[in-house]
Amino acid sequence: MEYLVVLVAALFHAIWNSMIKNSGEKLLTLGYIRFVGLVYGLIVITTQPMIDLAAVPYLLIATIIHFVYFYCLLNAYKFGDFSQVYPISRGLAPLVVLSLGALIAGEYLNNWQLLGTLLICLGVLSLAFGGDKKHQAKPLLFAIGTGLCIAGYTLTSGLGVRVAGNFLVYSGWLEVLTGAFTLIFIMAKKPGDIIPYSKSNYKGALSAGVLSISAYVAALWAMSRVPMAPVAAVRETSIIFAAIIGAVAMKEGFAAKRIVASSLVVAGVVLLGLFGG
Repeated sequence: MEYLVVLVAALFHAIWNSMIKNSGEKLLTLGYIRFVGLVYGLIVITTQPMIDLAAVPYLLIATIIHFVYFYCLLNAYKFGDFSQVYPISRGLAPLVVLSLGALIAGEYLNNWQLLGTLLICLGVLSLAFGGDKKHQAKPLLFAIGTGLCIAGYTLTSGLGVRVAGNFLVYSGWLEVLTGAFTLIFIMAKKPGDIIPYSKSNYKGALSAGVLSISAYVAALWAMSRVPMAPVAAVRETSIIFAAIIGAVAMKEGFAAKRIVASSLVVAGVVLLGLFGG
């Protein structure tokens, strides 16, 4: 059940990332996404118990990592192609989480879980490096930075959720912190662009926000119930949906190599679903 929920969240993730990529004002689109998160967070923290103080350090570290993640993500999409940077950033994360999860959290997977996780990672990385595109340094660096940030906040939040004992409370406070500071930054940096952008783009931007928050809350819920590495790996099936979006909406094609790589990802998901415990 947990992995099915994360699979749906992966679809949401691919959609809202493609919406940022196609946006002419990526920072303002991100601002709307964070606004939706802020609203969600305020509802949660005013209706749920206070967060356990032991979870606060994890919360603060995850917040800082998110700001670096936003910076890397926007620049990756600014300088790179969607089908180039998305697989690299999403494929790198579970590899890092798998290693650090065992080292820090003591999460040692069984052989089938390990094989499933590695198949997913191999599939998404094959999608990144199996094509004919030239990988320039700048988008690659930002994509790698994005992947490291994803691994960082996945691990930190996975531990924080467990300490907090309530994934809603933790996610609510995280959305409030990241949302509030992001909006303050945007109002200081682009005060004159907010209203013109909102008049013609608010519906799509708000939709992206709903998809983003739903996807991340689903992942937090899953990490509170099952090992973090498989959750992080299943999230990376978003690359399959991103490949479809790239082929249909962005006219990037859907070659046989992508189908083979996607099949590896699907095989990994099946192994996690059958032997995830």
